[in-house]
Amino acid sequence: MRKAYKGYDLIGDVHGCALSLELLLQKMGYSRKAGVYQHPQRQAIFLGDIVDRGPRIREALHIVREMVEGGHAQIVMGNHEFNYLSYLTPGRPDSGMEYLRTHNRRHSRILNETLEQFANHPQDQKDFLQWFMEMPLFLDYEPFRVVHACWSQAHIDQFVKAQGGNQIDDDYLHRSAHYGTPEWETMDRLLRGTHLKMPNNELMVSKDGFKRRFFRTKFWADKPQHYIDVVFQPDPLPEHVARYPLTEQDHKDLLYYSEAEPLLFVGHYWCDGEPKPVAPNVACIDYSAVKFGKLVAYRLDQETVLDPAKFIWVDVLKEIRDES
Repeated sequence: MRKAYKGYDLIGDVHGCALSLELLLQKMGYSRKAGVYQHPQRQAIFLGDIVDRGPRIREALHIVREMVEGGHAQIVMGNHEFNYLSYLTPGRPDSGMEYLRTHNRRHSRILNETLEQFANHPQDQKDFLQWFMEMPLFLDYEPFRVVHACWSQAHIDQFVKAQGGNQIDDDYLHRSAHYGTPEWETMDRLLRGTHLKMPNNELMVSKDGFKRRFFRTKFWADKPQHYIDVVFQPDPLPEHVARYPLTEQDHKDLLYYSEAEPLLFVGHYWCDGEPKPVAPNVACIDYSAVKFGKLVAYRLDQETVLDPAKFIWVDVLKEIRDES
């Protein structure tokens, strides 16, 4: 049975920023007892993406796992945990895959910091990979929901029917590596969100240097008409693309999470500026901590409409200046 807490603190993508995480936890009244951060009346819920990019990935993972194992936190899987797990899981003999995630230049580049920081800690790596397998994909409580990137009720219903709960197993992981399977589609939707293809085979170069044919989209836009109405990512669309009307197929590819549904918390999307709700019942709490943005939390109590005043954060760039 789930313990009753006075409130929950939803924490966005950490990406190896262990120092920022400690400062945020302390700011919210968590303290270390017997080596584990805890709060007397509240529980933290992590939105995934603890790994990759940052300077203290192992340290961040230890902080979070110890909180989860001590009952002081929960976590949902992020796409970076899933990618790391897939990258290091060999394919089965009849799969035609050496690993579930191809060891190409792009995938290796994204995982580089994590791989390097675990290079001399093979047992630690093995233990964390096993822990990733135990992470739920989503949390669905009556007043609120949590998923890393996108709440798709159809995919979640299908997942629960197949798996009997909210966790993957080894067979599901292997099936999810095959493009186009229901398992691949579910992991893609819940952990990476919705996206649309650029019109006329156009490309855009994102801030991280990747050439992309797709852009990330909102799944809470009510009756959108143009691409600009649904784009949700740090990189703006080219002006001429932003004005394009959505096609019939685009509308079919988009989802809609209505304001009548429970509060929803996601990470993933690299927001900037001052944290605030993206819809009355949807909060994205990923504010690019690892890119010298903010490590953000939302302090949830009993409200049914999100309150902008309940976001709390650590300004990473200012913190680094203060520490130096």
